[in-house]
Amino acid sequence: MTRIRAAITGVGGYVPEYRLSNDELSTMVDTSDEWIMQRIGIKERRILKGEGKATSDMGALAVKDLLDKTGTDPNDIDLLIAATITPDMFFPNVSNLTAHKTGLKNAWTFDMGAACSGFLFALETGRNFVENGRYKKVIVLGADKMSAIVDYTDRTTCPLFGDGAACVLLEPSEEDTGIIDSMLHVDGSGAPSLHMKAGGSLRPSSHETVDRRQHFVFQEGQTVFKFAVSKMADISVEMMKKHNISPEELAWLVPHQANMRIIEATARRMGISKDQVMINIQRYGNTTAATIPLCLWEWEERLKKDDNIILAAFGGGFTWGSLYLKWAYNGSKNS
Repeated sequence: MTRIRAAITGVGGYVPEYRLSNDELSTMVDTSDEWIMQRIGIKERRILKGEGKATSDMGALAVKDLLDKTGTDPNDIDLLIAATITPDMFFPNVSNLTAHKTGLKNAWTFDMGAACSGFLFALETGRNFVENGRYKKVIVLGADKMSAIVDYTDRTTCPLFGDGAACVLLEPSEEDTGIIDSMLHVDGSGAPSLHMKAGGSLRPSSHETVDRRQHFVFQEGQTVFKFAVSKMADISVEMMKKHNISPEELAWLVPHQANMRIIEATARRMGISKDQVMINIQRYGNTTAATIPLCLWEWEERLKKDDNIILAAFGGGFTWGSLYLKWAYNGSKNS
């Protein structure tokens, strides 16, 4: 019996026009271009401007880009999964609003929150719906408006994050391409080191929580850095060993774009060169669930059928994981 795999058959993306540079950021908080570049590797980040603009607006533009590039009828989409931690509102969810804005009238939808690992968790979920024969066309979206939950008086976190959205189309493949394996993990003991203190059922919004600035990202930088370096590197090396992938056989590592030093450390542990790593952190910063699909969106025209690709991420929760796939087509769908 032929094995059915879920293959990525198209990529779409969107980033806002507004660029918040390190120089501009240094007028808002005590920092500098030199400090940010040395410690993080970010030169600028995109910020979604405009009253009433939210995560689903970026998600809709990314999905429209995908549908246009692949020539896909919105009515043919069976399922949309949105990975995000910055929903427009508690309910309805981002996937619901995105589907409405893009005419996905026959799709059912749900959101998935796993912070920076969200896209990997959502991709594995979408994979299973395709492989079990339930659905033929599944969109997996990563989208976050991190500027909405960043404290621009906190010099330790505000340089890190940006806004953006990107998505992939999953379809069944009988060829030896598609998602081959995943390794996904969580550890709730890491929650105190990376979380938002208020706004949920534990600490509902109040004058007190607002006055204490508890509705922004809170991060213990050193703790998160150490865990991220070890977990992302370990899981990526484990994936290579499990599938007997030598450094020379790996076409691309697509790492979560959180910190240049974390990315470089992961590549070193895997024994691969920087030329094998997708890096766009300098232009977009950490867009949380959107970083990995934004890399695929930017590199799409350079990808070749049967390329061995490993995706790796680490996020709040803690969450982390790796996913191994073989690319299903040559070049961009626009070409």
